[in-house]
Amino acid sequence: MSLELERINDLADGVARTLTGAFRSAILEGRSLRTLLADIGRSFADIALKAALKPLGGLVSSMVENLFTATNPTLTPVPFAKGGVIASPSYFSLGGGKTGVAGEAGPEAILPLARGPDGRLGVAANGASSMTINFNVTAQDARSFKSSEAEISAMLLRAVKRGTRAS
Repeated sequence: MSLELERINDLADGVARTLTGAFRSAILEGRSLRTLLADIGRSFADIALKAALKPLGGLVSSMVENLFTATNPTLTPVPFAKGGVIASPSYFSLGGGKTGVAGEAGPEAILPLARGPDGRLGVAANGASSMTINFNVTAQDARSFKSSEAEISAMLLRAVKRGTRAS
């Protein structure tokens, strides 16, 4: 919608410039009304022709672009922000003007990275389920539970750390 409004605005500006220029030239040069109207008519025809040919120019440009990208797929970038697989050797640019190659020994996965709660960078596991730890404690009474509380807490902490490393 915005592009169409911009085109209409451009056309209106062109018409205004044409009319202003034609009347200024008629007044300053003393030209006849007939010549003035003929010039305005030609200018309007020129504006209409440009407006009609503009989409055609875009179509030709799009066709040429499609022709080049169809014959050379490397001209069309493939996004891997959500991950993907490179099935055949593919070149990519590295920092410092170097070129890398991936998939030269077979399919390779591209996995998005994310920082964990500890700040370390690792593979993001999208859609991973939450961890469930079941911990059963059997005690004779409150005093026996209280005496084992530190040992139980340490065991629970170790189980949580193992689960965090595995995910």
